[in-house]
Amino acid sequence: MTLDDAYANAAYIPDADRFLTYWDETARSYRDAEHTLGRAQLNQPYGAHPNQVFDLFFPAGRPVGLMIFVHGGYWLRFGRRDFSHLAQGACARDWAAALPSYPLAPDASIPQITQSVSLAIDQIARRIPGSIVLAGHSAGGHLVARMGQGDSGLSCETRTRIQTIVPISPVADLRPLMQTEMNGPLGLTEDIAKAESPALHRAPQGVHTHVWVGGDERPAFLEQAQLLAKNWQSELTIEPGKHHFDIIAGLEDPESDLLEAMLGPAS
Repeated sequence: MTLDDAYANAAYIPDADRFLTYWDETARSYRDAEHTLGRAQLNQPYGAHPNQVFDLFFPAGRPVGLMIFVHGGYWLRFGRRDFSHLAQGACARDWAAALPSYPLAPDASIPQITQSVSLAIDQIARRIPGSIVLAGHSAGGHLVARMGQGDSGLSCETRTRIQTIVPISPVADLRPLMQTEMNGPLGLTEDIAKAESPALHRAPQGVHTHVWVGGDERPAFLEQAQLLAKNWQSELTIEPGKHHFDIIAGLEDPESDLLEAMLGPAS
């Protein structure tokens, strides 16, 4: 038996393509506007690979901290430019917000992607002082959860600054993906899947964690979120009425419950 249907999202979201169109148009509009205002540093390299690039957005005043959002797409698709608009909620709360891209499978293995994201976070952290909040969606939720593990590749200096990790609809146990067609390009083995599964390892020490998932998501994603929250003894929010594509909409709204969970109460 395969689990392809269990991890299929778009097929179960009405008019799913409109979200892709919305992300593309809204991200481009926000990115262009912020660049024109001088509040965006775009296409900043952090490594030699063409996808080892990040965009950094600034609030109107001095940033009080740094929020880094890691995109999803099953490690196979998308990039930072698809989600630029998700910086606006944090920036409105006076946080700087960064979005890195990373090499995608099959050109990179999931362990290599993990190390690439840790490299990006280390380099972004050098630009902005203060507390760091990590958030990621789906595969990005997996990647920010991995940053809580001791073998993530993060420097000790960066690690001590991480205040909160919020995996949004994460894939926290990679072993089921070995039973999907996507494992062709992902190349997961039992050993890799176990090593790269945050839910199978101890919770980050000295870091607040809050797992967030939509109430209308596929059962597999609800189970993944619940497993991570249980094994990490983390806070868990199941947001009613949200599916896998609109669960990230709260990042656009500075007054959303999701932003409050990430950054704390608005001042």
